[in-house]
Amino acid sequence: MREEALPGGNTTGAVLIDGTIRKPAAAWTATVHALLRHLERAGFDAAPRALGFDEQGREMLTYLPGETLGGRVPRPAWASADAMLTQVGQWLRRVHDLTAGFTPPDDEHWFIGGAMAPGLVVGHQDAAPHNAVVDGDRLVGFCDWDIAGPSTREFDLAFSALTWVPLASPHDRTPLSDDDRRERSRRLHLLLDAYGYDGDRGVFATVVPQRARRQAGVIRRTADAGDPASIALLPVAELLERSAADAETLPDTFWRR
Repeated sequence: MREEALPGGNTTGAVLIDGTIRKPAAAWTATVHALLRHLERAGFDAAPRALGFDEQGREMLTYLPGETLGGRVPRPAWASADAMLTQVGQWLRRVHDLTAGFTPPDDEHWFIGGAMAPGLVVGHQDAAPHNAVVDGDRLVGFCDWDIAGPSTREFDLAFSALTWVPLASPHDRTPLSDDDRRERSRRLHLLLDAYGYDGDRGVFATVVPQRARRQAGVIRRTADAGDPASIALLPVAELLERSAADAETLPDTFWRR
């Protein structure tokens, strides 16, 4: 069987064989597969389907056909389009609603740790442009569910806001203008409107910096342990830490309407 290495994303080792994705399995893979089967039974088709394991012990997943971001510069227009941001919010809401009732296996194990409990959902935790699969102007779904795990709705939404609005700071450290801040606030509320978020939006002034710092901390810990992919992501950790500090300077009017 011919193996085709898959580019893009921030993980390594994924190949395409006969229309299926094969990736090295991890301690949390069985729990993630149980989650994906739960979504499949609910009729959710905007995520890969779990197909078990191959003879080499690799996990097998269905392939979501479409365009991915990869390392393209400049980014394609869909990465900043309002219509795509709206679809991301709708996708997150459906996933959260469907996973609020998920019962994990007895040997529940998540990359991010923790366990399902009343009031939590299972978030993708990395529903960012680099994991999006797109067909024209339509969001097909998100791949790379490895770090999915239990969280509040706000905590998962916060990372998508960081990457899609974006709330992350400019890479070149250019200060935001007043027009930039207004546009980012508008897009944040577009995302939350599409999600149907009816809580106090001021909570994101705290949750977004927390989410950014937690992601940065995970990258730094795994990089310190020698993980090559995490070492390559150390500039992202620095960006996330700077984004957290910058988000804390935004006025209350940015987060509320």
